[in-house]
Amino acid sequence: MLTILEALKLSTDYLEKKGIESPRLNAELMLSDLLNCKRLDLYLSFERPLKENEVDKLRDWIARRGKNEPLQYILGKTDFFGLTFCTNSSVLIPRQETETLVEMIIEQNKSKGKIRILDIGTGSGNIAVALAIYLNDAEFTAIDSSNDAIVVAKQNAALHKVDSRIDFVTSDIFSTDFDNDCFDLIVSNPPYVSSGEYKTLQKEITEYEPTQAVTDMVDGYRFYSYITACARKWLKRSGRLYFEVGKDQYKKVVNYLYESKFENISTYKDLLHIERVVMGEKL
Repeated sequence: MLTILEALKLSTDYLEKKGIESPRLNAELMLSDLLNCKRLDLYLSFERPLKENEVDKLRDWIARRGKNEPLQYILGKTDFFGLTFCTNSSVLIPRQETETLVEMIIEQNKSKGKIRILDIGTGSGNIAVALAIYLNDAEFTAIDSSNDAIVVAKQNAALHKVDSRIDFVTSDIFSTDFDNDCFDLIVSNPPYVSSGEYKTLQKEITEYEPTQAVTDMVDGYRFYSYITACARKWLKRSGRLYFEVGKDQYKKVVNYLYESKFENISTYKDLLHIERVVMGEKL
């Protein structure tokens, strides 16, 4: 029978040959999830033999990872802002840099009481759900053009017991309209990769993540310019617009907000010191 130690070694060697980054970590995460234990527990049970069904499932997972399928899709979950979110190939995998966006919104609006928030391009619902947990009196509308993504977002809202405060809507932002002056905050992490840059991304992204959630198929700014113009109408007075932006995009996005007469425009860096969040107020 294959032991845990043998399974880790064989899996690591296979993933390394396939060019997978951090092969040992990937093998440990898959095996610990399969056995429903912590990674540390693997090291305390090296000689434990795996059952036949466990070996079969691990082989399937390792083979999928070897073909560049993201670990988060294989396991069906990922961590974001200290929370667990369901994931599949219908949604963009939540990234650590987006935690900067969520953190800034919470910090700047935690004392505002009952507010209405619009999340544009909600995907897995990670932004809306995380905000709902920390902004207890906020009510949300979260839209996405993909109905499959909305299904996942609803699952995550239910998982974290905030589904009663988030209205999920399948809708393309370019054909969506809301009443004037109806939101206190608008937040979006839109597809901001340009068509040219998209061709250079790693296979985990281009072959598995939903294309429409990654790139706008033009210059990377299509959503920013349109959402900024809409936000000027939809936000209440003193309302705030928050964007996540790609590397070196902040200057042009700041200019969009300036041209739409937003004030108190600010930018915020992520943990890698990249300008990651742009915020403006409608005064």
